[in-house]
Amino acid sequence: MQTTPTDDPLDVATFSTSTQQRRYTTAMEQIAANRTPGTPVRVYISAAPRAMNSPKWDNWIAQITEELPDGVETLHYRNVFTDDRPYDWDRLVDGIDGLVIVGKQKRAGSRVYLLGPIARLELRSLIARKPVLLFGHSLGLIPVIDCKSQVLAPEEAPRLKLIAPKRWQRDTMTLASALNALTPRSTAEAKPDMPVHLAHPFAAPPR
Repeated sequence: MQTTPTDDPLDVATFSTSTQQRRYTTAMEQIAANRTPGTPVRVYISAAPRAMNSPKWDNWIAQITEELPDGVETLHYRNVFTDDRPYDWDRLVDGIDGLVIVGKQKRAGSRVYLLGPIARLELRSLIARKPVLLFGHSLGLIPVIDCKSQVLAPEEAPRLKLIAPKRWQRDTMTLASALNALTPRSTAEAKPDMPVHLAHPFAAPPR
């Protein structure tokens, strides 16, 4: 029997409630409002070695960078951690402004992505306070709040399954607010250009 949209729990535009979306949007707006003009915005791209060794890795990085706001600095394991500076998430996490997860796609065309124990911990450390996005290979960036999550065994090193909604659309307030929260503010925004007669009200008028 063919499943109809109303019978399929995955056939939705988002897995978050309207209340969750409003709270998320408000939190992202607050992050954007508090951003200091001129400060860099850094986003860490979390990916397992298998993903980074894929021949598609460079294309994925390019796509992610293109979908993020202009001026965002993208970081990942290979350009942050070295032999002299081994992996230390606790030292890195406070210096980044957002996270993009590149999970293992269950199969080509699938909306199911698997995250290993490390990626799961990275996600958990940021999910409640900064923009966290899933990179859907054919869907682009999706706020994790819009995805369905499920913890997988083993218990000593649990993995995470993220499912993108079937009717996901990019014109959502959650994505717009997340990208706005990651948009760098130029120093010009702090002191917008003003006409000369307003900037220097007591100067002699031009001849």
